[in-house]
Amino acid sequence: MIDELKVFTGNAHPALAQGICDYLDMPLGQAEVFEFTNENIFVRIMENVRERDVYVIQPISSPVNKNLMELLIMLDALRRASAARITAVIPYFGYGRTDKKDQPRVPITARLVADMITVAGANRVLTVDLHAGQIQGFFTIPVDELTALYMLGDYFETKALENLVVVATDIGISKRARDLAERLSTPLAIIEKRRVGNADKAETLNIIGAVAGMQALLIDDEIDTAGSLVTAAAALRKAGATNVYACCTHPVFSRSASKRITNSPIKEVVVSDTIPIQESKRNEKITVLSMASLLGEAIHRIHAGLSVGAMFE
Repeated sequence: MIDELKVFTGNAHPALAQGICDYLDMPLGQAEVFEFTNENIFVRIMENVRERDVYVIQPISSPVNKNLMELLIMLDALRRASAARITAVIPYFGYGRTDKKDQPRVPITARLVADMITVAGANRVLTVDLHAGQIQGFFTIPVDELTALYMLGDYFETKALENLVVVATDIGISKRARDLAERLSTPLAIIEKRRVGNADKAETLNIIGAVAGMQALLIDDEIDTAGSLVTAAAALRKAGATNVYACCTHPVFSRSASKRITNSPIKEVVVSDTIPIQESKRNEKITVLSMASLLGEAIHRIHAGLSVGAMFE
């Protein structure tokens, strides 16, 4: 029988872990997680977890490889401490974009990471808006995938923007864009683009749908360097859009992403906190919505044996 609920965190996003515990009205589990001078990571669970239902909050975000190793070592430590069930709560699944062989002699790293998490000791995974749906199938353990779509939709619903059109930043995100457009009762447009090799840049080719004289809301699952986002925003303005807003689940914000957003025609970028955003990367155009209550409710439902899918019905 699974007993008491425990929540632990590595160093990737302690603020989110604390927010989840605040929602659950319980203390954050005590653990030592640090790096020795030789770059080896050490983990010590500071309280009894035997026969407990344990959750580890750890997005695989920058520094990606360090945070991934922290997660794996924490899972192993908990397994060896005889936890009854271990759930890896991974708000952002790093390496998710390497989900298929799209070139000769390349790996499927998302599958490799899934195998590593399972072997390390996870009995279940809880995540948010995977880059590709098939990643769920890479695991041989249950995977619950939450979405920030409803939270983002509610935010823009309260803004009550008139003459709005939802725009997918590429064809791959069009299904989520369609769902958001349906939620906001707006039309849908799609940016057709072509990525140039393995470089973090893309060439915008065409806008499918009417945007002239309308306020555009760009949607994507993540913003990395913001190059594609800013290019898409410029294309929308050139096509006659009056204002451009943007939203995404995962604010990776690598390199000069924040500066690009500041200098772009985008009025506001709304993101969730699946990844922590450094103060140096925040600006007046970026709005951050908390995932703590959504993840906290999902953890409560998993622990209590309730439906997670019912949260979105």
